[in-house]
This record gives sequence, structure tokens and C-alpha cells, in this order.
Amino acid sequence: MARDNARRGPSRRGQGAPQPSQPGRGGQRRGRDQRAGSRSGGGAPGGRQAQGGRGQRGPKRPAPRSQRASGRQDQPRATTPGSDLIEGRRAVAEALDAGVSIRTAYVQDGAGSPEGADRALAALVRRLADAGVECEAVPRSRLDRLSSHGAHQGIVVKTKPFSYATIEDVIAAAGEGDALVVVLDHVTDEGNFGAIVRSAEVVGAAGVVVANARAATVGPGAYKTSAGAVLHLPIAQVPNLARAIDRLKEAGFWACAATEHAEQDVWHAPVYGRLALVMGSEGEGVSRLVLGHCDFCARLPQRGRVESLNVAQATTVMCYEWLRRASEGARSDA
Repeated sequence: MARDNARRGPSRRGQGAPQPSQPGRGGQRRGRDQRAGSRSGGGAPGGRQAQGGRGQRGPKRPAPRSQRASGRQDQPRATTPGSDLIEGRRAVAEALDAGVSIRTAYVQDGAGSPEGADRALAALVRRLADAGVECEAVPRSRLDRLSSHGAHQGIVVKTKPFSYATIEDVIAAAGEGDALVVVLDHVTDEGNFGAIVRSAEVVGAAGVVVANARAATVGPGAYKTSAGAVLHLPIAQVPNLARAIDRLKEAGFWACAATEHAEQDVWHAPVYGRLALVMGSEGEGVSRLVLGHCDFCARLPQRGRVESLNVAQATTVMCYEWLRRASEGARSDA
């Protein structure tokens, strides 16, 4: 799987293609001063440079290691225990459509019966029963206790633990052309996490990568705020985000860190092609360690007085900028 940059990136916009790089360790190719400049916004971000609103990639990066990549392709998907509850009608319907194994459905007493006034819920209960799921009528107070944020809409189902993907699953889903992967640097709020997954799925991202510790997991809040998108997009849990970013770069991706300290805004940064978009946590942003493995930075322009958008809103804006560039590239290649 190669970084076909000559065909996909700057050359498509009338600029010279970057030269192939020499093998090396992705996280060690940049000096301390470069990382500091990227973090603070002083000097040019390490990586792609914006010239006249178009991106020109800069520092060299390791060439793909085909043997190493192919050796990882057959790794099994990792199953990590997480929350086993899904709440809300749309999320439950999405789970049924995706073939998620549901053990039990807890339905508000009387609301889901054929004689009840709520026909939509009754139809969903019939679908669950036809799928062989045991449906148990319970008081609303019990659903309120089970609910993560009080939006169960009269139904909560218990499932088997969510099956996370591996980084190789995400790379496989990306194929060989332009692709977007969203990397979350310890985003902890489950609602934000679910909203980010929803945005990523809507724009056609290949997957989302999260840490396996000190980060939000796929639970009731994520099922709900993603509107079931967690069931349609590979979500990889990894022990080391920096290594995961390096692996994505070996597979042809350029890593962009979203930070308010970036010199380039998202409209002028080269947010296109095979892109790993790295978003930071709600309080700390992108960590220094992870930032040191990114190729360039980008920020959102703003005019108002509020400090910034939250991470879910910011991710949505940047995902759509990638989609806009991808759409432009498709038109110009036609």
C-alpha cells in the first residue's frame, strides 16, 4: 500500500509532487525545535506547507514497509468489554439492522404493547420479538436508572460487548485512494465521542482510532449521539496512539493535528488526500507526544469571543473540509 502522493495531492493542483523519502522511524524524524514550533504556532508547522491556499508537503517521511504491513493484515479483530446497553429507538433499530447480538430488550410497561398508543415503539418491539429477542416490560423508573442521559424513549436493550476493530481493519477499509481516518487523543466524553463518529461516518471516513485507556468507549451515550453510526464504521482501540499514527503514515496517510496554536487555518492547510485527522481531548487538546508524530497542524478560524468550539463540533467542520477537497479533486480528475 503506497503513498501515491504524486497522483493524489499537490500535483493534482498544479504543484510538484513530493519526492520519496527514506525509511526511518516516523516519530523521530523531526527535531525538538520543529515540534516546539508546531505546538506554539511560531514558524511553519512541521509537514505540509500552505502556498497560495494550496498545500505543499515538506519534511520527508518513512517509505511504506510492505512486508510489515502485509504481515499484519490477518490480525483478528479485538473484542474489548464495554458497556452492554443501547438506548433509544433509532439506535436500537440500527443495532437490529447491523445484526448486533441483542440479549434482552427492556420496554416501558404498556408503551410497547400492540394495544398501546405508541405504534412506533410497538413496531420496534415486534421486530425484536421476530428476531428472537426476549422483551421484558419494566417500569419507566427502571429505564431511567439504566439510561446514561435520560433519553431512552421507552426502550433499552442489552447486548454482547462491542467488538472493536484493529488499526489494520481501518487501513483495509481505507483502500488505496483518498481516505480519512479520525484519531482521538483521549476524548473522554461519550456524547462527544458518539457525535464525532457520526460526523466521520457521514463524510465517508474509513474509521476512527481511540486509545484503550482514559478515553470514551462505545456505550449507551455513544450509540445514542452517533445515531447508530458506531455500528457502521470501524472503531479501533489501540494501546499507543503515537504508534498508531506512525502505522497510518506507513500506509500512506499524512497526519494533521487540530490545534488553536497552528499557523495555518483549515481553509489553507492541505486537508485532503489520505489524511489522519488528530483531534485532542476536551481539556488538554492534542498531547505533546502525539503532536510530535504529526506532519502539520491546522486550526479553525474564528471571529467571535467564545474561546473555541467543542471537540465534536470542531471535528465536524474539519471532516467536511476534507470532504469538500475530496469532492473538488474528484471533479478535477473527471
